[in-house]
Amino acid sequence: MIVSHNREVLGTPIDNDQIKNAVKKVLISPAQGWEGYVMREFELGQGGYSPRHTHPWPHINYILEGTGSLYLDGQDYALEAGSFAFVPSNELHQFTNTGEGRFAFICIVPEEGDK
Repeated sequence: MIVSHNREVLGTPIDNDQIKNAVKKVLISPAQGWEGYVMREFELGQGGYSPRHTHPWPHINYILEGTGSLYLDGQDYALEAGSFAFVPSNELHQFTNTGEGRFAFICIVPEEGDK
């Protein structure tokens, strides 16, 4: 069981040749009792993006703040706070911050997706 706030969770900055200006926070996982799933918050700073990639698990996303886009199935979809998306297994996808401020979203994956 856990009751907390995202400001209480230390984020892990990620910035390399495939991911730019990102921070990952694991909010709820098997460590807190949610067996088999992990809820993370990602923040992409201005100009930030996730890798364009595929993987064998689906994920659910909910946009918390900012504006961005999701490349999925050959299309770019505009996203804003309140938008949500289901990304099926093995679909090529990428999140990009298209705004001037923070772009933050929840990403829920099966446990094997948070390695």
